[in-house]
Amino acid sequence: MNNQIKNLKRATIRIKKAVKNKERIVLYGDSDLDGITSTIILKETIRNLGGDVAGYYFPDRESDGYGINKNGLKFMKKMAPALFISMDLGITNFKEIDLANKMGFEVMVIDHHEIIRKLPKASIIVDPKQPGDKYPFKVLANVGIVFHLAEEILKNKFSGELKKDFLAIAALGTIADMVPEKEDNREIIIKGLKCIKESLRPGIKVFKDIDYVDNYMDSRDFANKIISVLNAGKKKDNFHDTYLLLTASSLEEARGLAEDLIKKSAEKHRRIKEITDDIDQKILESPEEPIVFEGDCSWDLISLGSVASRICDIYQKPTFIFVRGKKNNPGSVRMPKGTNAVKAMDSCSKYLEVYGGHPLAAGFTVKDKNIEGFKKCLLKYFEGDSNFKNR
Repeated sequence: MNNQIKNLKRATIRIKKAVKNKERIVLYGDSDLDGITSTIILKETIRNLGGDVAGYYFPDRESDGYGINKNGLKFMKKMAPALFISMDLGITNFKEIDLANKMGFEVMVIDHHEIIRKLPKASIIVDPKQPGDKYPFKVLANVGIVFHLAEEILKNKFSGELKKDFLAIAALGTIADMVPEKEDNREIIIKGLKCIKESLRPGIKVFKDIDYVDNYMDSRDFANKIISVLNAGKKKDNFHDTYLLLTASSLEEARGLAEDLIKKSAEKHRRIKEITDDIDQKILESPEEPIVFEGDCSWDLISLGSVASRICDIYQKPTFIFVRGKKNNPGSVRMPKGTNAVKAMDSCSKYLEVYGGHPLAAGFTVKDKNIEGFKKCLLKYFEGDSNFKNR
């Protein structure tokens, strides 16, 4: 591959060394579908090398917030020393990675989010957006980066049914993350859609036999219906519904998990409509506000990304939606084209515990005492943002 993603080769060598030396390896993946599919592909790549993964963790955004966090590190601490690989998060977790280093972990970050001023002190960072990366395509889904990593690690073993299986998983994560469907992403989606239809993986194959997805127009529609169900997964007892379904070992096991997720998906869509209607009403009360900034203690974070997308699409305003009433309030951000969520939050970073993501879709955690200061700072930022004012 010409102009290979920076540090992909270093990551390959380090993972192979860890497997060869029987070092402990732990995975820390984001709890959205991009992070979960990334974790599955890397875990199964390591197993195909003859290695094993000692543990994995998906943060609960409701209680943990975004990214690598103290709760997750506390859970993983007993596994140190180990090679600690984060996926679809970590690039802005400066303090948390310092803490992981002190615990005895060697941290490798595999991420695709925006760089904020500096890089964390990880031993290896793989992110096409980092300085010095010459890979021409900068908007890969995280699972696309991990797919390339698997290809590099497994070489000749990466063929036939294994490659088709990973393509199916990678396509689900890529579509779900709503990255631009061009170049690498487009290739993964086109090839992966065919593999989804032919998949023998129980957690995907089961959807062919379930009434919920019985009526679909084409392979993309079939994939979208599966993604809608997978996106309803939540973490419980240190496991994640979606991860358990996609790694189920039998159709019988997968069916029970899929049927449970279908019920959760229906409830999630009901909640999305309910919260969207609630915010619509609040906007009508203050239509002149240049941004949408709303929080409520009754809202659930799993619904807020979809809610923020709908509100932003309708009103074409920077949209910040969060769960209120806790010490730390996690939220989702969606932005109209021509604006940048990461830059906006970076200008208000003194009010935030954690923030990061992409220009048009991001997340944050804000302490209750800083909510009003954060809003005022955002209003001031957008008043001075010529790209926003001149749209």
